[in-house]
Amino acid sequence: MNRPADILFDLDGTLIDSSPGILASFKRVLDANGLQAAVPLEASLIGPPLGETLQRISGIADEAVLARLIEAFKQDYDTVGYRQTFAFAGVPEGLRRLAESGARLFIVTNKRMVPTRKILDALDLARYFTGVHTRDESVPMSPSKSAVTRRVVAQYAIAPGNALFVGDSEEDRRAATENGMAFVHAAYGYGDLSSAAPAAFSTLARLTDLPALAATLLSGAHT
Repeated sequence: MNRPADILFDLDGTLIDSSPGILASFKRVLDANGLQAAVPLEASLIGPPLGETLQRISGIADEAVLARLIEAFKQDYDTVGYRQTFAFAGVPEGLRRLAESGARLFIVTNKRMVPTRKILDALDLARYFTGVHTRDESVPMSPSKSAVTRRVVAQYAIAPGNALFVGDSEEDRRAATENGMAFVHAAYGYGDLSSAAPAAFSTLARLTDLPALAATLLSGAHT
């Protein structure tokens, strides 16, 4: 009997192009605090946890100052910045086809839950997902995306051999491999996996290609 697949998705750089809003919020926070960006404000910055990214952008290591910048970013992004977010081409159609096939779809992201929910609702994507999971949904905060993935696998009784993790970054690839599932690289996203062995993952050029790719990758898992 065939068992429908479980597919876990990263969010930023995989399903959505959030770079315009995130980078605009970073710039407004820096300007408001009289700071210059220590590195170019570009999409490749997006993906790691917020504190890590803000420290890199601001060049500030002082924890108290960094904490204030983090709170300022949250305020700006959660009210203004998140609105400048777009689904990548083919995402709504690809998700619809996967959901209609019976696959359970999940989000596993470093993005905080508040803007994640706002963006999914604004883009009318929330309806496709069985679960939406973030590092900040637990107390204490999950230490990594891999840890969130492990929690999701347990919570939903996911069989890793019948599951895929779709993402654009090396962190996403680690979350997949550390939890025993195949990784699909969203090559159109922000991340760079050029240093990883190509045989370690499959490549996706457009989300509408995922239903056929998933069927191929998981065919051996069905009995």
